[in-house]
Amino acid sequence: MRLLYTLLLYLSIPVLLLRLLWRSIKAPAYRRRWLERFGRFDTPIVEGSLWIHAVSVGEVQAVELLIRRLLDRHPELPLVITTTTPTGSERVRKLFPESVLHVYFPYDIPAAINGFLKRVRPRLLVMIETEIWPNLLALCKQKGVPTLLANGRMSEGSARGYARLGSLSRNAFADISVVAAQTQADANRFVALGVAPDSVQVTGSIKFDIRLPASLFEQAAVVRRSWGDRPVWLAASTHEGEEELVLAAHKKVLGTYPNALLVLVPRHPERFERVAALCRKVGFKLAKRSQERLASQDIPVFLGDTMGELTLFIGAADVAFVGGSLVPVGGHNILEPAALGVPILFGPHMFNFSLISQMVLNNGAGFQVESIGQLAARVTDWFGDASMRAEAGERGRRLVAENRGAMERLYALIEKQLPSAT
Repeated sequence: MRLLYTLLLYLSIPVLLLRLLWRSIKAPAYRRRWLERFGRFDTPIVEGSLWIHAVSVGEVQAVELLIRRLLDRHPELPLVITTTTPTGSERVRKLFPESVLHVYFPYDIPAAINGFLKRVRPRLLVMIETEIWPNLLALCKQKGVPTLLANGRMSEGSARGYARLGSLSRNAFADISVVAAQTQADANRFVALGVAPDSVQVTGSIKFDIRLPASLFEQAAVVRRSWGDRPVWLAASTHEGEEELVLAAHKKVLGTYPNALLVLVPRHPERFERVAALCRKVGFKLAKRSQERLASQDIPVFLGDTMGELTLFIGAADVAFVGGSLVPVGGHNILEPAALGVPILFGPHMFNFSLISQMVLNNGAGFQVESIGQLAARVTDWFGDASMRAEAGERGRRLVAENRGAMERLYALIEKQLPSAT
C-alpha cells in the first residue's frame, strides 16, 4: 500500500509544483525556496539535532515556550524547525532569528525525506498536532529516529478517514514512537488506529500554556486610547466568505451603537488588500494599521493588516469574535482572548477546537453564534453590559489558568526521549 502511495506522490510532483505556483499568485513567498521542500538546502550538516515540525503560525506560537525552554536548558542542542507555510516561516524567523535553523518541511517523498535527514541528522522528531506522513514515519523508524506526536488530537471524523486508508495509515500510526494526546478520547482513537497502547500518554493541550508579557497590557492600552472612547469588537483570523458576514453583522451593531468600531484581522496576509476592497465595496470607510492611521470616530472599520499583532488587538477590544467558524474551516484558537480576559464569540464550525470550545461554553466565557443576527445581538448585548463582559472575561482567564501544565508534561516526555535518541 505504501509503495502505491509513494508512486502516486512521485507522479504528482508536477501538480505539487503547479500548486506552489498557484498559491504564489496570492502569496509570492510560495515562489521561493522550492528546493527545501524536496530536501535540498545549503546549510552545513547538523549532527544530532532536535527536529520540531510546526505547520504554520498557530503551531509555531503554540510551541514558542517549549522551544525557548529547550534553548535555555540545552544550549548545545541544535534545533531545526520546519513549517509548511511561508507565514509560519516568517514567525519562526521573527521569534528565533539566530538560535534555530528553519527550513521548509519536505514533501513525503522518500528522496526528499532522505535528503533532509542526511543534512539534519535528527536525534528526535517532534511533530505538533496531527501530522501523519507514512514515508516520513517509516524512514525515521528505519534510521532509528524516534518520533513524538505532541499535542495530538484526533476527532471521530478524522479517525474514520484514517481508518478507511487501511494498512497505509495503520502502519504509519504503528511507526510513531510516542503520542502526547490532548484528551483520553484522543488517546483511545490513536490506539484504535494502530499506535501501541503503552506509547500513548494524555498530557492535555499546550494551547492553555499561554504566557503574556506584562508589556502587552500596556501596549494594548495605548492602542485602545488611539481608538477613542467607543465600543470595540474584534473579528480575528477571518477567512474568505466570512468577512462579508462579519461586515453585515457590524452594520446591525452600528444600528444600536453608531460609533462602534470593528477591528478586522484576516487570517492570511495575502488577503489584506482584497478584504480592504471588500470593506469599501459594502460602503465602509476604514483605517489600516499598516498605514499607521488612527480610527477616528467617523471610521467604523480598522483593518489589522500587519503580522504578529493579533494578540495586541485582542487585548484592546471589548469583545472578540474568532473566525474560521462561521465558514467550515474548523475555527482557530479561542484561548488567547480567554487568557486576556476578553469575552469570546465563535460560529458553529469549531471542529478543530471542539473540546476547547465546549470548555469555553461550559465555563460561561463565551457564546456560539449561528448567524449574522446572533453575532450582532451578542456583540450589542455585551457592549451594553460592562459587568456581564467582565464576568465572562474573568471566567475565561480562570479557565486558562486552571488547565495549564501540558507544556511541562510534554517537555518531560521530550527530555525522556532525548538521552536514548542517538
